Amino acid sequence: MSGQSLSAGLNADTRALHQRVNAAIDAALDERRLVGTVVLIAKRGESVYRRAAGLADRERAQPMREDTMFRLASVSKPIVSTAAMVLVAQSRLRLDDDVTRWLANFRPRLPDGRAARISVRQLLSHTAGLGYRFLETDESGPYAQAGVSDGMDSSGLSLEDNVRRIASLPLSYEPGTAWAYSLSIDVLGLLIERVTGASLQDAVQALVTTPLAMADTAFYATDPLRLCTPYVSDTPTPHRMRDSEVVPVFDGTSGIRFTPSRALDHDAFASGGAGMVGTAGDFLRLLDTLRSGGGALLPAALVDEMGTIQTGDAGPPDAPGYGFGLGFSVLRDPLLAHSPESVGTWRWGGAYGHSWFVDRARGLSVVAFTNTLYEGMSGGFVAELRDAVYGAARVSNDGDHEHE
Repeated sequence: MSGQSLSAGLNADTRALHQRVNAAIDAALDERRLVGTVVLIAKRGESVYRRAAGLADRERAQPMREDTMFRLASVSKPIVSTAAMVLVAQSRLRLDDDVTRWLANFRPRLPDGRAARISVRQLLSHTAGLGYRFLETDESGPYAQAGVSDGMDSSGLSLEDNVRRIASLPLSYEPGTAWAYSLSIDVLGLLIERVTGASLQDAVQALVTTPLAMADTAFYATDPLRLCTPYVSDTPTPHRMRDSEVVPVFDGTSGIRFTPSRALDHDAFASGGAGMVGTAGDFLRLLDTLRSGGGALLPAALVDEMGTIQTGDAGPPDAPGYGFGLGFSVLRDPLLAHSPESVGTWRWGGAYGHSWFVDRARGLSVVAFTNTLYEGMSGGFVAELRDAVYGAARVSNDGDHEHE
């Protein structure tokens, strides 16, 4: 449904929001930076904007719909992280448990050969000293040489095989002393299997997706006919992604090997960091449950812990002003980040072209799923949409928002 068709009868503030967000979406589509998108916005639990725009499959002229399914990539991380937090709430897991309590053979060592202790908290906050294959400079890196999967290719590995390969490699730093984006949520996925005695798919379903009625979210496409086609940012227009296409995320990195058909393979291992499929509506339901304090899913204190920076002054190097909580980044300094968001805003994205944020101070939950990488994850559209949500606002020196 078009966002324009919902504008009649809205109050002035909401009409203005619709106009700004529609303009941001229309510009990205008209300029052929995006092929299609679903954008959902809730304020204090009430839907204030919803729009499916563009095409789910350009070559077949298939329109995007609100119930279109997307390969989630790293949007999987907060879902699996929430599953771990539910286990904490059930006293079946503790944040400061040594992972060897559950994964006896997961004992990666420091470069000098010393043993290192890794906690569940460090897995959740990406402070465990692990890495990612796609962030290595080339195929001579240790993760590539060990045949580690980033969870978006068709590796033929099992989850246990992949974690065993990760464990064979030296850590990049002493756990807890730095931050580096990593395969830690894949390791966490195997840990969840050991705690629950179930497959990660079944565990996440029991702990998160069934309680929240996220019926379309799983480690495979539950309805392949609704699964959209991925596209890669290109000029003059995005090109249709090929199976096993490698696309660098940053200059100087080897890039992610994408296998879109993996979403249809029930035998592909469940990658907690990158392997899920779902809809924007399902994911908004999770975000808004957490924003409002966890509901029946999680105690408010554990939601607050997820949104507490765990990394000291460290955080994503490409996102100044942000630290990292348990499952997502957390805004520390809006001025440094050049952002109108409130201090404490949660944010992350997914390599298939997604972004999302939760501003608890303002009651906002925003999901923007696209089928165009990397424009929908880290391109201009992300900031344009954010600024459209907030409108004409600037950030004062004390971090408060002032309308101009």
